[in-house]
Amino acid sequence: MLSDYIIPGNRIELQTYTSNFTDSSNERKSYASKIYDILSEEKIDVMMPMEKGQLQLLPVDGTYTIVFYSDKGLFQCNGRVEDRYRSNNMYILTLELTSPLSKLQRREYYRFSCAINFKFRNLTQDEELTIRDNPFFSLDNDEPMEKGMIVDISGGGIRFISSERFDENTRIFICYQLPQRGSPKDYRIIGQILKTRELENKQGSFEHRVKYTNIDEDDREDIIHYIFEEERKLMRRT
Repeated sequence: MLSDYIIPGNRIELQTYTSNFTDSSNERKSYASKIYDILSEEKIDVMMPMEKGQLQLLPVDGTYTIVFYSDKGLFQCNGRVEDRYRSNNMYILTLELTSPLSKLQRREYYRFSCAINFKFRNLTQDEELTIRDNPFFSLDNDEPMEKGMIVDISGGGIRFISSERFDENTRIFICYQLPQRGSPKDYRIIGQILKTRELENKQGSFEHRVKYTNIDEDDREDIIHYIFEEERKLMRRT
C-alpha cells in the first residue's frame, strides 16, 4: 500500500523541465512541498508549493516527476495535478499518481541546495594533454585558483556562482570540502562547463552548471552520502 512507504507530513519535490538559459536546453525545475493527505492508492493531497514567500499556482493537468522523502528512503513516481482548492486557509493540490512508486537507490542526479565555498581554475594545456591518456592524473594545487560559491551539488556535478565567466565546454579543476564530514578532505575533481549565464540581479556575477568528467568513485559516494545525510536532517526539521 502507498501508506506503507509514505505518510502525511513527508517532504516531496515536484520536478519538471524548464528552459532557464538562452538556448533550447532543458533545465530541471523543482518545487518543494509536503504531503497533506493520502486519499487512495492513486491520489494524494499536497501543500501548494511556496517560493520566496509566494504561492506557486501549479496548473491543473500539469505533469511532474514526484520525489518522496520518507523515513524508508527516497521514492519516485509520475503525477498529474488533478485539482486545486483551499481548506482551512491552506492551499492544496490534488495529485493523481500516474505511474507505480519506485525506490531510488542512488542520489547522484538529485541536486541539493547548499552554500559551499570552493576553489577552481582552468586546466593548463599540458594538463589537458596529460589527462587524455591518464584521466585520473593528480593535478597540482599550487597553481593560482579563483574562489566561488557552490549553490547546489550532486554526485554528477555542481552549480556555482563566481565573478569569472567561462565558455561552455571549458574544463576546470575544482577543489572543495564538504561541511561536517569529519576530518577535512579535499575533493579534487575535473568538471566541464555545461551552461553559463549572468545573474540578472547581480551584474558581474555568473552562474555555471558543471558536470564531473573525472572523479574518483569513492569521492562520488562520499558526495552522495553527504546529500543523503543532509536530506534526512531536513526531514527531521520539517
